Amino acid sequence: MIAQKQPAITWRSWLVWGIAALFYLTGFYQRVSPAVMTTELMRDFGLGAKSLGSLSAFYFYFYVAMQVPAGVLIDSWGARKLLFWGSLSAAAGTFLFGATSNFALACVGRAVVGGATAAGWLVLLKLATHWFPARRFATLSGLGLFFGNLGAVFAQVPLRLLIEAFGWRNVVLGSAAILLVVCAAVWVAVRNDPSEVGGESFAPAVLRVADRSIGALLGGFRSVFAYRNTWLIFFAQGGIVGPILAFTGLWGTPFLQARYGLATRQAAAVCSVMIVCWAIASPIAGARSDRIGRRKPIYLGGAIGSAAGWATLFYADGLPLAVWVAIAAMTSLASGAVVLGFAYGKESVPVQFLGTISGTINIGNMIGPMLLQPAVGGVLERNWAGQTANGARIYDVPAYHAAFLLIVVWGALGCALISATRETFCKPQAQ
Repeated sequence: MIAQKQPAITWRSWLVWGIAALFYLTGFYQRVSPAVMTTELMRDFGLGAKSLGSLSAFYFYFYVAMQVPAGVLIDSWGARKLLFWGSLSAAAGTFLFGATSNFALACVGRAVVGGATAAGWLVLLKLATHWFPARRFATLSGLGLFFGNLGAVFAQVPLRLLIEAFGWRNVVLGSAAILLVVCAAVWVAVRNDPSEVGGESFAPAVLRVADRSIGALLGGFRSVFAYRNTWLIFFAQGGIVGPILAFTGLWGTPFLQARYGLATRQAAAVCSVMIVCWAIASPIAGARSDRIGRRKPIYLGGAIGSAAGWATLFYADGLPLAVWVAIAAMTSLASGAVVLGFAYGKESVPVQFLGTISGTINIGNMIGPMLLQPAVGGVLERNWAGQTANGARIYDVPAYHAAFLLIVVWGALGCALISATRETFCKPQAQ
């Protein structure tokens, strides 16, 4: 009797996953890059804080809006086709944003990029399910978020240096060219499943024979909300992701300039430290959760540490810069636990809803920065004392204190929601 061929992780598994991770990295870079060009954007487009927040948030508006369509398309088109068209569309949107002098067209460019990169995380998880064993899922989720955060790190000091050397428009246009390279790599190397290149799939059989009609796929988004944990995780994710992306992705640099008198490059370096800590913590949180066989303790502990950290950073008076950075680093490390929301959600619904629940949880992620970035900008605008510098508006520390209360409140709400979740013990609980 011939022994049945067992699935194996190969070099091709890592290549496919790595290309998807590179696209996800570029999406993370795109969402936080406005943080180090706030002065240039305000000056070139004549913006105040509210309009700048809206420009940045257009990425998130369409990122969130495309999660349901992306979840449907990934199960009907397949990961490869969605990744190809996503990278091509992101390149087009990036080019438009960098080339136009019209504010409305710049918003359109940001919207196209946001909608296109909405597929990045879903594709990464989908390919991980087909090319790697289930026991690696939380670890790979954390590793994926680590790579995404590398893009966010590049969007701080390195991006600032490039902007100072070549101008923000040239750098943005260069980013469009890189996305075209990713698009070509997808076409050449990525396949939906190992079976397409003679290998054995890791995906559960139900994912390979499931009903892929549009009606069935759309119905999945209604079905997942019949499970208690979906609602709780959905809203809790925004309370962890929203604060760190709203801060490091837009308002952290000008806040640090106002509070500590830092130069743009120095303030960006502090935000880089925070992103690096977030990146490092994500795979550690995923691996630790897999090891102990539980999700809730690490997930809840991270949420509590994050919420407490933000409150301290914003409202503890007299903190020396070094102490502030240390607390910021610990807050970011705690925020890495957010990656567990995907594994936690996946185990809380039937396995055939993998793409659906991943998209649903990702919507929860991006609702945080989508709402917080413009909302913080709106509060800043209402508390503006009339100061300007180099054609851009300057906001004082009390204005930031008023605006950042939104961040702290949502973080605290996230802790309460996670407290009410039901532990899955790292195993599917719904059939």
